[in-house]
Amino acid sequence: MTWDDAYDLVIVGSGGGSMCAALAAKALGKRALIVEKQPLVGGSTGYSGGVWWVPNNPVMKRAGVTDSAERARQYLDAAVTYQGPGTTPARRDAFIRNGPKMVDFLERQGMKFVYADGWSDYYDELPGGEPRGRSLLAELFDTRELGEWESRLSRYKGFSLPVPTHEFPDLMLAKRTWRGKKKALAMVGRIIKGKLTGKRLAGAGAAIQGRMLQIALREQLPIWTDSGLVEFITEGARVTGIAVRRGGKLVRVQARDGVLMNVGGFSRSAAMRARFQPQPSSAEWTNANLGDTGEAIEMAMSLGAAVDCMDEAWWVVTSLGPDGKPPTPGGYAADGTPLPFMHHLDLSLPYSMMVDQLGQRFCDEAGAYMEIGQRMYRREQETGKAVPSWVIMDSRQRAYYPWGTAQPGQVPKEWLASGYMIQAESVDELAAKTGIDKPGLARTIERFNRFCKTGIDSDFGRGSRAFDRCHGDPTVKPNPNLGAIEKPPFYAVRMYPGDVGTAGGVVTDEHARVLREDGSVIDGLYATGNCTASVVGRCYPGAGASIGASFTFGYIAAHHAAGAPAP
Repeated sequence: MTWDDAYDLVIVGSGGGSMCAALAAKALGKRALIVEKQPLVGGSTGYSGGVWWVPNNPVMKRAGVTDSAERARQYLDAAVTYQGPGTTPARRDAFIRNGPKMVDFLERQGMKFVYADGWSDYYDELPGGEPRGRSLLAELFDTRELGEWESRLSRYKGFSLPVPTHEFPDLMLAKRTWRGKKKALAMVGRIIKGKLTGKRLAGAGAAIQGRMLQIALREQLPIWTDSGLVEFITEGARVTGIAVRRGGKLVRVQARDGVLMNVGGFSRSAAMRARFQPQPSSAEWTNANLGDTGEAIEMAMSLGAAVDCMDEAWWVVTSLGPDGKPPTPGGYAADGTPLPFMHHLDLSLPYSMMVDQLGQRFCDEAGAYMEIGQRMYRREQETGKAVPSWVIMDSRQRAYYPWGTAQPGQVPKEWLASGYMIQAESVDELAAKTGIDKPGLARTIERFNRFCKTGIDSDFGRGSRAFDRCHGDPTVKPNPNLGAIEKPPFYAVRMYPGDVGTAGGVVTDEHARVLREDGSVIDGLYATGNCTASVVGRCYPGAGASIGASFTFGYIAAHHAAGAPAP
């Protein structure tokens, strides 16, 4: 084989685990290269809410939260009930054991972590669940510090506020609580200070990947952008390198120790969604990064890689108009890129509920968003009447809380004119306008309103978990997530199973090595992130579970490829 370049570890994709793996490789005395097919660096992590879920991490311990590997394993075993090739005991143990080491390593490299205190595990009522949470954020980052690389940072194209992600639930209540008002004033202060000083503070995924990119540049890690993968190169049964298209030329790069796939999923591939995902499905419902097109997963499959959970995604329900598109204003970036609303925080608040076309609820609307998407599809399979579903809200929801990009008190006239949001003076009129079964909707609202008075949702337990309540309105009693739907005008919005990335892919072992169907290793090929069958399977145990696993298994892969045990 004739090579154009050679490195010890070649990393395909620049998402969450990539720069972590490259830094770990360098610390072990190895040379690593990151190749990215897009012009921007950061992958889906840059688009994300910017959270790591890492059990037993040192940052939470400094905040006085007691955790242990045993307690974390107890929780994972209780929450992750799916027994698949990506969720083996060995992989769970590797994640729990190496996650804290990864955090400690990145802190020493210069990452500034913040403990998201109060952002509960999503199933905190289960054994080992932590009500204060195991999630970490990156400190707000001034993207100006990247210099000429600032414009090459992958980030969400919607609104960008200098706010730590875990403060958004309080901001949602700026019209309702003093705590919300205080957070809003702090945000305004940061914006004013930024204008005076020239700082461009970013939170969420841009804070993680901005800081990671800064560290990578400081360490002089080579990063090739606009370099699309053409093929994995094999010699015998071993992957020994890759071919990429760079600058119009085919470049063959040798990987002496191995190739690490961190290429994201296939949310943007209509063909792969049609082949693997539950239906109905659309690439237009996703908020995944534009590079999530899945071709690298297919290349690995052609080498014999086993796959699992290809029908799963990190579901976050979205709302669309009658034309199947996001509404205007609010649903598009300045360059025209569609930005489907992601409904989690607003869906958790009182005075609204979600029903299918028969008028029946099917989930805890304030619960784990991945589970809400799963329940929507399950209901669709049972009745054919759940995609789309409908959120029903009364006038207080619109008066008190945001919805999508609309602030409290706003009902954009364009939303009503387009049919994205439907308004009615009675529940019967709303049913007639939406086509929801009228008796079914009436019965459900009557039952739901009884739950609101008692504070106990006997059907789905809305507001029974610490996770639900940390996204509720504490001024509403007796349950901060439940408010009766009784004051007109009433509103309805169509809901679809959107996502922020697919959650299935190649099967890997506890060392992040890609496996064949018979369990044998594809020598020289590693994988992490959304291109893999996740260690958390078909469950999202806490905020940042996908990013935490991506970083951790990237860290593990770098050590194994170098022949070094994780320290």
